[in-house]
Amino acid sequence: MTVRSILDTKGHQILSVEPDSKLSAAVKTLSEKRIGAVLVMKNDRIEGILSERDIVRVIGERGAAVLDEPVSSVMTRKVVCCRPTDTVAAIMEKMTSGKFRHLPVLEGGELVGLISIGDVVKWRVREYETEQEALREYIKTA
Repeated sequence: MTVRSILDTKGHQILSVEPDSKLSAAVKTLSEKRIGAVLVMKNDRIEGILSERDIVRVIGERGAAVLDEPVSSVMTRKVVCCRPTDTVAAIMEKMTSGKFRHLPVLEGGELVGLISIGDVVKWRVREYETEQEALREYIKTA
């Protein structure tokens, strides 16, 4: 089971903001789209990632005035990525050990998707349900 299987189910949509966008605009995007993170990109290059955690941390440290600052002053600059061929188990380990919930997916250096822990959990639950149903059918016919 690979990242590609999750992307094939979820889709390859990617939302991003520019590094010089105001934090308040990024917060509005997160709220409207009901998502937990957005990539920060310039000229099709990942500059960083902005998560709800980043926003809460910086507001706690510097107050609400930070909402008028650019996203680049708040974003996480070190972005960990994965590949479509990575296994679901491997990305779960990356997310757990790195304590983050979103992974951009790169193929041949090109951004092809963004995977969240919610996507992984949804995919794993669906996988378990399919296995359970197959076992039930096997028992019925045995």
